[in-house]
Amino acid sequence: MNNNNHSDAVDSCDAADISNTKREVTFFDQPRNVALILKTFYALCIILVLLDFFVHRHIYVYFETIPAFYAIYGFVACVVLVVLAKIMRKGLMRDEHYYDARVDEQDTPTLNDSPQATATKEAQS
Repeated sequence: MNNNNHSDAVDSCDAADISNTKREVTFFDQPRNVALILKTFYALCIILVLLDFFVHRHIYVYFETIPAFYAIYGFVACVVLVVLAKIMRKGLMRDEHYYDARVDEQDTPTLNDSPQATATKEAQS
């Protein structure tokens, strides 16, 4: 039995099966559900900030008395992290070909580039 004909038939069947199957729609693929999650998240954030005015906290330093201090602190910390990451990116970013072969390695001939190998290839053609 010829394996090439069999594998071609299997490949064509797999391609047909893939094109005919429908992708399952998940919960997060529906815009209505994503909007609901975001609205719930924003509502929880507002509730937590409002609760900060009514819940008694045991403070250790004076600036913790500022209303919504922890919400402001978290937001500022997040912004600072993003800005620092952008600044660090400039220094840490490498060229696309950083891990490729070195320039001096590319200039050295390989065994296949020898004049004898080239002549042999031309004779075989």
